[in-house]
Amino acid sequence: MSQEIYTAEPEATRRSAGKAESSRASRGWWERHADEYQSDHGTFLGDDRFVWGPEGLDEADAGLLGPAESLSGLAVLEIGAGAAQCSRWLAARGARPVALDLSHRQLQHALRIGGEVPLVEADAGMLPFRDGSFDLACSAYGAVPFVADPVQVFREVHRVLRPGGRWVFSVTHPIRWAFPDEPGPEGLSVAASYFDRTPYVEQDEQGNAVYVEHHRTVGDRVRDVVAGGFRLVDLVEPEWPAWNDQEWGGWSPLRGNLIPGTAIFVCVRD
Repeated sequence: MSQEIYTAEPEATRRSAGKAESSRASRGWWERHADEYQSDHGTFLGDDRFVWGPEGLDEADAGLLGPAESLSGLAVLEIGAGAAQCSRWLAARGARPVALDLSHRQLQHALRIGGEVPLVEADAGMLPFRDGSFDLACSAYGAVPFVADPVQVFREVHRVLRPGGRWVFSVTHPIRWAFPDEPGPEGLSVAASYFDRTPYVEQDEQGNAVYVEHHRTVGDRVRDVVAGGFRLVDLVEPEWPAWNDQEWGGWSPLRGNLIPGTAIFVCVRD
């Protein structure tokens, strides 16, 4: 796939961005930045580790998909899989994961690392699977924060899950949108309205979005989950652990000990 080259730094703004523009921006951004992302964070993520966010909460400890011993034989869809680290962890526990991502370059990193996990390049809003294909679905910071219509994604996940299946996904904690995206003390003062749902957009000189992230409040997320056909059974807000001294964008020990950085929604398809 050819990659566009931007000669100027993108302009950061807050403006509307629809489904097509958001999807196009996300695909292009990950095509350009997948190498850098895997280089910067690959050690933390590991090759076959299931981490829910920058805090380092590990599925091996959290068990949000269910006890590890219960995963054997289950068909699992990972959405926004990146280099498929989480899917490899699932496969090692006997599950049958499929790793899906919008970015061809991210999936090339999955091939580089290796393993027997099937890889699928597709949009989360149009899942290329039959109804009731999976027992579980998961997403660690994949797709959901970057789509203009999360309910469409949730309904697609609902469609491909079997009754009783879990859908667990993590996103930037909505409260973080009220604070600057800075890891130091300057990131501890409220700078914007928590209730402003205007997307964060980085755009090129022609005004084309090259990165889009959508803000939803906690209440919005809960209503989206319900509108997608799911029952919310838990909302996990990981605390920053003492062992984790890394900074990752606006995430840091300083901020993590004071305000939540990640929200994990645990949902069930009845």
